Amino acid sequence: MGIHALPVDQRIIDIDSRRFASIEKALVELITNSDDSYARLEQRGIPVSGLITVSYERHLTGAVLTVADQSEGMSLDRLRSVLSYGGAHSLLSHGQAAGRGYFGRGLKQAVYGLGHGWVESIHHGRFARVDLFRTEEGAYVFDDWDADREVKDRDRTRLGVPADGEGDIGEGSTGEPTRGNGTLVTIVVESPDVVLPYFRTLLAALGHNVYLRDVLRRRRVELVNRHGTHATAPLRLTYEEPASDLLVGPEDLRSFTYAGTTYVYTLTLRRAVASELILKGDERTNGLLVLSGTAVLDCQFFRFENQLGTEYLFGTVSCPGLAMMLAQGHPVISDEREGLNPKEPFVAAFAAAVSDAIAPSVQSERLRLSHVDHASTTRRTAGLIEEVLSTMNRAAVDDLGIVLPPGPGSGTYGPFPTGRPAVLRFSTPFYYRTVGHPFHVTLVVDRDQVLDQDLLEFTYDVPATIEVTPAPTAMPVADLLPDGHFTWTVLGEEIGADGRLTVTCGPWRATCEVVIAERGSGHGLGRGPSRTDGSRRGSWDQDNSTDMFIGYELRNLTNDIDRAVYSPEERLVLINTEAPTVRMYIDGRGHFRDGARLLLAELLLDVIAGELARRYVDRTQQKGSARAYNQAKHTFVRRYGLDIHRIMGGE
Repeated sequence: MGIHALPVDQRIIDIDSRRFASIEKALVELITNSDDSYARLEQRGIPVSGLITVSYERHLTGAVLTVADQSEGMSLDRLRSVLSYGGAHSLLSHGQAAGRGYFGRGLKQAVYGLGHGWVESIHHGRFARVDLFRTEEGAYVFDDWDADREVKDRDRTRLGVPADGEGDIGEGSTGEPTRGNGTLVTIVVESPDVVLPYFRTLLAALGHNVYLRDVLRRRRVELVNRHGTHATAPLRLTYEEPASDLLVGPEDLRSFTYAGTTYVYTLTLRRAVASELILKGDERTNGLLVLSGTAVLDCQFFRFENQLGTEYLFGTVSCPGLAMMLAQGHPVISDEREGLNPKEPFVAAFAAAVSDAIAPSVQSERLRLSHVDHASTTRRTAGLIEEVLSTMNRAAVDDLGIVLPPGPGSGTYGPFPTGRPAVLRFSTPFYYRTVGHPFHVTLVVDRDQVLDQDLLEFTYDVPATIEVTPAPTAMPVADLLPDGHFTWTVLGEEIGADGRLTVTCGPWRATCEVVIAERGSGHGLGRGPSRTDGSRRGSWDQDNSTDMFIGYELRNLTNDIDRAVYSPEERLVLINTEAPTVRMYIDGRGHFRDGARLLLAELLLDVIAGELARRYVDRTQQKGSARAYNQAKHTFVRRYGLDIHRIMGGE
C-alpha cells in the first residue's frame, strides 16, 4: 500500500490539529468545502442538486462523522493534490468570491484534530480513496491505496451518489454529466480532547453558525442522527432571523476610498424586536455578517464591537473588494481564520467606513438602552454580594450590638404583621410527623415579587430514611402553579430521623425542618383555628427578618446624583442604574458586567458604613451630629473595607 507522510513539516500539523479539536469546526470546514465544489460547477453553468448530507453517530467516548455531497468528485490525482498543506485549492484562494476556505488546511485539520478518517470520491466513473491517520510514532500520514478503480454500485449506494443520467438534472452548458460524481468524508472521533455534543446541541450549533448562515440559504444541508445501523429521518439545517425593524437598507449602497481607488459595499442593519441575541462566539446572532460574494469572512461590529448600543443589532455588509485583495495576496483574513485581519490597511479602511455608516444607529440605540429601570448581575456576582451582606449583618449584631426589630426580610418566619409577604416560605417551618405515614410539604412563592424566568434552586439535606418526591434540583418560577405553590410528598421510615429542605431564588431563601417521630402531629404552625375576623391565629405568611441588609437591587432612582442608597423600609441597598459611573457598566440588556465588581465593592462599603454609622451614633448623645456621623463612617470604612473588597474580589 502507498503510505506517505503528509507533505509539510509535521510540527505544523501537530500544532494546528490540536487547535482544531472541535466537531462543530470540523463540520463547518467540510460543509463549506462541499459548497465550494457546487459553486465551481455552477460557474461552469452546470445545474446542481445542492444536497449536503451530514451524519453524526455519538458514542460514550467517541463518535463518527460523515459529510457527503453530489458535486464534482475528485480523481485520485486530485485527492493527492488537496493533501498538500496550505495549497490554493478553493475559489477564495484564487480571488473568486465564493466559499470560506483560503489556507488549504481545513480538511487535514478536521481529520487529524478529531482522530483519523478517510475520503472516498467518485469522479467520471472512477472510485478513489485516501485514508488519513497517524503512525505509532505520531507521524501524520496518508494511504492512497496505490490506485483508483472502476466505481461499483455499492460505492454509489454508500456515498449517496446516483449514476450518470439518474435524477432530474441533465447536462450543463459544457456538456459535462451533472450526475454520477460526489465525495464522502468520514472522520472517527477518538481524541480525548474533543467534546462530544448531543445531536440536538449539534443541530442548533450548526444552524446558528455564522460561517454556515449564507450556505444554508442556497444549499440543502441535512443532518442525520445515526445509532449503529439505524438512522433517524434527516433534519434540514435552517437559520431564521429574529423579528426585527429595518434601520439601514436593505443593501444600501455605500463606498470608501483606499489607495486612491473607490470600493463599494452594501449595508443592511436591523434591530431585533422582542428577542435576546447571542453576542459572542461562532453562534452569535448579533453583529454584521461580512460577505464577499458568497464567502462569509467574519461577523462583528468593527469599532463598536462589544459596546453598548449593539446588543439588539444585526445585519450584513458585503464588499467584493475583500476577495479581490485576497487574490492579490493581501492578508485580509487572520492566520487563525477567526475573521478579518484588522491590521491589514485595506481591512482597516473598510472597517472605518462601515463603523461610520452604522454610528448614528448605534448612538440612537445607546440613548434608548442607557436608561434602564432595573439591572441584574451574574449568579457569581450575586453570590459575592450576598456574602458581603451576610458578613455585615453579623458584624452589626456581634461587633456593634445593632439589633433591629422584625421587618421585611428574606424568609424568616414570625407572626408579626410587617405588611410585606415573604417571597419564599413553607406552609410551616417545622414538620413533626409520624413514621411510616406520607405527608405533604408545601412551598409558597409570592409570584408578585419574582419574575417567571427566575430560578428556584432546591437543596435536600435529608437522610436515606426520608424519601422526598419529586426531588427537582432547580426549576423556573414559570413552572409553578398559578397560586405559587409547590408540594412534595415526604415519607419517613425511621423514628428520630430529621432533615432540612432549603429553597433559594436569587437573594431569597426559605428553609423547613422535617422530624420523624413515633407519634407526630398532623398539622403545622399557622393551621390553627381561625379568628372571628377570618384571619388565622399565628399567621406565618409575613417576612420577619431581623437583618439590617436583606438584599440589594440595581434600580433606577430617577436621578443621576446618588450612586447608591439604603432603603430603611425595604432594608435593601439600592444601586442607582441612572448614575453615570454605574450606567457605563450596564449593557443594553440590563446586565451588570462582572469586570466592575470593584465599583460594587466601593458602593456597598459606602452605603453599609454610612447606615451602620447612623444607627450606631443615634444610640448616643451625639445623635444628629454630622461630625460624629462622618467619624463613625470613616471608622467603619477602615474596619470593614478590606473584608468587603476581598469578598468581592473572590478571595
